Amino acid sequence: MNLTPEQSRLLAEGRMLPIMETFYSIQGEGANTGVAAFFVRIGGCDVGCYWCDVKESWNPDLHPLLPVDDVINLALLHPARSVVITGGEPLLYNLEYLCTQFENAGFQLFLETSGSSPFSGSFDWICLSPKKKAAPLTDVLIRADELKVIVFEDSDFEWAESLTSDLKKDCLLLLQPEWSRREKMMPAIVDYILANPKWMISLQSHKYMKIP
Repeated sequence: MNLTPEQSRLLAEGRMLPIMETFYSIQGEGANTGVAAFFVRIGGCDVGCYWCDVKESWNPDLHPLLPVDDVINLALLHPARSVVITGGEPLLYNLEYLCTQFENAGFQLFLETSGSSPFSGSFDWICLSPKKKAAPLTDVLIRADELKVIVFEDSDFEWAESLTSDLKKDCLLLLQPEWSRREKMMPAIVDYILANPKWMISLQSHKYMKIP
């Protein structure tokens, strides 16, 4: 980014963030499926999974720096008081100010992260969706309320199990088929969960229902 000194300061403080998009919708996957929420998608990702369905979020330079206070005012236009912070990878940025201001405005905060960057902010629910290309940091693993592993191939089951030792005892464990391989991997996921019932299945229900 070609930023002015003032913009650089505000970005470092988390008072401005590169916002790819905001929208009001229903959470379509994971433990909170079905919940109405305001979504804030922050631009920038250093993981870059080849099967990512939001590749346009990777480059933060493509997305305008917006004041966090303006984002909160947009959220207040909608009736739900739940907000999902997603990306990209939100933890690339200082999220302390964003969380404080949303909390002061009466919102519940939900984070979706790969866990590849140091933790910041304060959230009511943390969905950790780790990626093999950049293993999650321990300080994110220990905070996760939900571990959601995307299953692309059979070896992902073993990798998912390897992540569970640092989790809280009550962390929910979910396996979700990668969308383009859902028909192939769904039977394997069903069989795995039947044999290992500590795991549950997560589906991208918003894609089935054709909602954003």
